[in-house]
Amino acid sequence: MRLEGKLAIVTAAASGMGRAGVERFVREGARVAAIDIDMAALSALVDTFGVDTVFPIRADLSREDDARDSIESAVAALGGADILWAHAGMPGPASVEDLDIAAYRKAIDLNVTSATIGAGQVIRHMRARGGGSIVFTSSVSGLVGSMMSPIYSAAKWAVVGLTKSLALALAPDNIRVNVVCPGLADTPMKVGFTGRSGDPAEAAANEAKLMAAVPMGRLVQAGEVADAVIWLSSNEASFVTGVALPVDGGFTAR
Repeated sequence: MRLEGKLAIVTAAASGMGRAGVERFVREGARVAAIDIDMAALSALVDTFGVDTVFPIRADLSREDDARDSIESAVAALGGADILWAHAGMPGPASVEDLDIAAYRKAIDLNVTSATIGAGQVIRHMRARGGGSIVFTSSVSGLVGSMMSPIYSAAKWAVVGLTKSLALALAPDNIRVNVVCPGLADTPMKVGFTGRSGDPAEAAANEAKLMAAVPMGRLVQAGEVADAVIWLSSNEASFVTGVALPVDGGFTAR
């Protein structure tokens, strides 16, 4: 097992990629603090993996206090922290015209601010254990522009910049910082990108348009992104830091 005895924190852990990550962290030998707003889904994780392996923490990570307190609660539950996967995010507004500023701020808070706070809170705990691995979730939209999701794209570019900057700053502490950049994923959040209007036909057309630009011709699966996070968190990636890793079927290779 690649992560035997490691202490991992996963945000947005209750569904989609986050849940797949919890499953893989456990399979690789880690104990996991799972942070999410959905307590019922967190309880289901505990039922699946056991009370001594997964520690549920309910938090609304768009709120500053919750973003800070949830990390401290996770560290207390685990007895330390070796790994943080800061995965929380949301699509945000589809246009900058007539911008709903409250929706904009929530998207920035969840995508960027919660990740920044989470990293800031966990660093001292990783230093105390001699190092660690921080993995953020960005998107292909953090590497190339998105005509459908400009606010999301702006937020995810910020996460890539945060990754590279922290990788430089924290290398002397043996804390590696990387970011995964998935393409359109087969998860519950997909419709937030392709079907904001609520029209199924529009959602299908948007998905087809996006898939036409993917050389491998399909959606990324949640487990494929989680597998990349496991590798970045493991000793197999011990000399890898500051990397924005696309998991996108070749979308950004053009």
